Amino acid sequence: MQSFCSFPVQSLFFQLFTLCFLKLGFSQEGFCSAPSILNTQPLYWKVTNPTLSPSHLQDLPGFTRSVYKRDHALITPESHVFSPLPDWINTLGAYLISPSMGSHFVMYLAKMQENSKSGLPPSDVERLVFVLHGVVTLDDASSITHKLEVDSYAYLPPNSKHSFKSDAPATLVIFERRYAYLENCTTEQIIGSTDKQPLLETPGEVFELRKLLPTSLPYDFNIHIMDFQPGEFLNVKEVHYNQHGLLLLEGQGIYRLGDNWYPVQAGDTIWMAPFVPQWYAALGKTKSRYLLYKDVNRNPL
Repeated sequence: MQSFCSFPVQSLFFQLFTLCFLKLGFSQEGFCSAPSILNTQPLYWKVTNPTLSPSHLQDLPGFTRSVYKRDHALITPESHVFSPLPDWINTLGAYLISPSMGSHFVMYLAKMQENSKSGLPPSDVERLVFVLHGVVTLDDASSITHKLEVDSYAYLPPNSKHSFKSDAPATLVIFERRYAYLENCTTEQIIGSTDKQPLLETPGEVFELRKLLPTSLPYDFNIHIMDFQPGEFLNVKEVHYNQHGLLLLEGQGIYRLGDNWYPVQAGDTIWMAPFVPQWYAALGKTKSRYLLYKDVNRNPL
C-alpha cells in the first residue's frame, strides 16, 4: 500500500523548495540579499541602482548609513543630493567629497541626460572621468572624438580644452584636483579601460590591483582598481599620509575607519583623511571591486 504522505508531499516539497530558491536567487532586496545565479545586469549596475537601505529599515523615516567625522566619511546613495552642475548642459551632479570636508580634491557623480555636454574644470585643475553607465563621447583639443563606454576612463591634464557629450542618459564619476606642478614635468591626456590595464604585484596581499594612470613623477594622483574575492581582506592595517576617495563598484564588505566598522555595498563612497586607520574585508558571495583615488609622487611638505 502506498503511503499517504509519500509522493504528493515529496513533490510539493520539491516545488516549494524550487520556488523559494528562485525567489532568493532573483531577490534585489536587502543589504545582504543573495545574488542571482543568472545575473544578466550590466557591469556596475548596482552603483546606479543601489539598495538604498537594509530591507527591514527601508520604511524607517530619517534612516541613513551616511556618516561624517573629522578624519573620514561614508556617503551612501540615499544621501545623494543632485542639482544642476555649473557650466554643464542637461546634467545633474552630486558632490560626494570636497575640500569643505578636509580633502584636497573633489569627487562627484554626473548624471548626463539627452543632449548633454560637460563644462571645463577651473584653471590649473586636472580631471579624471570614469564611466559607470551609458556611453559618452570625448572631444579633445586635437578635435579627435573618443567613445567611452562603461569601465573606460579619460584623464585630462590641467587647462586642456575638452568636452564630454551624451545623446542618452549616462553616469560618470569624476575626480578633480588642483595640479601640483613640478619643474620640467607635464602630464598627457590618457584614454583607457580597466580591462586593458595589467595586474600588478601586491607583495603580502591577496587582492588584485590595477592602476589607471602612469606611476611616473609628473602624475600627482592615481586611481586604483582593487578586486577582492569573498572572504579576502587587506593584510596591512594602513595608516599613511595619503588621502583616499573610494567608490565601491561591486559587492559588499566591512570597512574599518579609525575605531569604527562600517558595512558597505556597491554605490557607497568613502573619504579617508591622512593617517586614519583603514582596513577592508570582502563579504557576501560575489567579488568586491572598488575604485580608489590616492595622491602620489609629491613630498607632503
